[in-house]
Amino acid sequence: MMKPDTLQISALRKAYRDGTLTPREVIGGLVKRIRSSDNPAVWIHALDAASVEPWLKRLDGADPASLPLYGIPFAIKDNIDLAGVPTTAACPAYAYVPERSAFVVEKLIQAGAVPLGKTNLDQFATGLVGVRSPYGVPRNPIAPGRVPGGSSSGSAVALAEGLVSFSLGTDTAGSGRVPAAFNGLWGVKPSCGRISTRGVVPACRTLDCVSIFALDAEDAETVLQVAEGYDAEDPYARPLKDRTVPDSKRIGIPRPEQLMFFGDAGYEQAWLRSCEGLKARGWEVVEIDFEPFLKAARLLYEGPWVAERYTALESFFTSAAGAIFPVTRKIISGGAEHAATDVFSAMYKLAALKRESDQVWEGLAAIVTPTAGGFPWVRDLEHDPVGPNSQLGYYTNFMNLLDLSAVAVPAGTSESGLPFGITWIAPRDSDKSLIGIAANGPGQPAGEGSLPILLFGAHMRGLPLNGQVLGLGARFVGEVRTAAKYKMVHLP
Repeated sequence: MMKPDTLQISALRKAYRDGTLTPREVIGGLVKRIRSSDNPAVWIHALDAASVEPWLKRLDGADPASLPLYGIPFAIKDNIDLAGVPTTAACPAYAYVPERSAFVVEKLIQAGAVPLGKTNLDQFATGLVGVRSPYGVPRNPIAPGRVPGGSSSGSAVALAEGLVSFSLGTDTAGSGRVPAAFNGLWGVKPSCGRISTRGVVPACRTLDCVSIFALDAEDAETVLQVAEGYDAEDPYARPLKDRTVPDSKRIGIPRPEQLMFFGDAGYEQAWLRSCEGLKARGWEVVEIDFEPFLKAARLLYEGPWVAERYTALESFFTSAAGAIFPVTRKIISGGAEHAATDVFSAMYKLAALKRESDQVWEGLAAIVTPTAGGFPWVRDLEHDPVGPNSQLGYYTNFMNLLDLSAVAVPAGTSESGLPFGITWIAPRDSDKSLIGIAANGPGQPAGEGSLPILLFGAHMRGLPLNGQVLGLGARFVGEVRTAAKYKMVHLP
């Protein structure tokens, strides 16, 4: 039985290169383990051995070093298309079978990754709790009885259960970050448009992101490097840019009166310990005015962006509303009540809040918050299906409205042993730099005992021999440019 730590991408790549494991051995074992799992609500459509064989056959004879994700197993949230496999968005009546995989899935498979199936979610990616699905509730493997987090519940639990090496989710309002925190994972919410959403069932199309669940920072960086890329067929894709977070030891946290833990004293203490831990790592922690971000968060569900969810499903909603999960139907139906004037009014407010929030960043490398202010029980949602869910969006709902990048990071446990996470936030296009400082701290691009090196040629990130460097434990820190006078000369 594979353990989660042996499924780390770097560990598998080394085993493949050494010849101690083959993709068929790893994938075959995982397919059997998924079939025998006692947590059946994780998957909506798990693939069998025959279904994964074409991808394995493609790897036959290939050099493990030639593909950055050679033989790496992954899971796909079931609102993201995988060719020939039904996409349901957790609504059986909505299901269709795509002829083509989503752009991001195609990229991952071309890099050697092997999909193992489609995972459960809050229906139509509407929710942060992970319980709004007719396919059941994935059991949180770390805290049974607590919610798995949503909407990307199955993708997070599949990784936490040791069934895959990484997984794809989506994150419009926290759907990747919250389940990452509740399952002890790294959750990357990339800048909007950095990973194509072509082939993804839209929630709020202008705000949707494909997110990444990973076991550690190195895996997160490796998958992001493959998954990202401009897609000319995606109207919301943006050209890739990489910006470095400011060279500062200062990080901002909300003022005490702006923090919310919703009566969860254990999470409040875990946050205070996390802040002390950040200081011990060399960060200067300063309090900021978090109000512009909170005001933007309230716009998401109190404003007309709910109408965008309704727009995405309007034809299905009018013809088959009875097939939609009751609480999901209630939330989305509210979108039909907004007028065009509401949209423009909210856009004006958001523009003002964006300008106001921009001023907060001065002198900061990043902003850090709790990922969630509390950890609800599944039974809490039976009595109040909306309240706890709304609380989980307190630290997440503003992110895509303000066009920010974020990474959710495990930050220990509460006194009762519950997983706790913090989220690192930076302006858009800071994605990779943000992962680096979240993992290593200020002024520490390499880990203790590591040697910073500069790569040229085929060993560079994204090129065929980069895997040789990653296999030795290297981690990408950032890009540099040669001097302007440097020239490349072609010799006949």
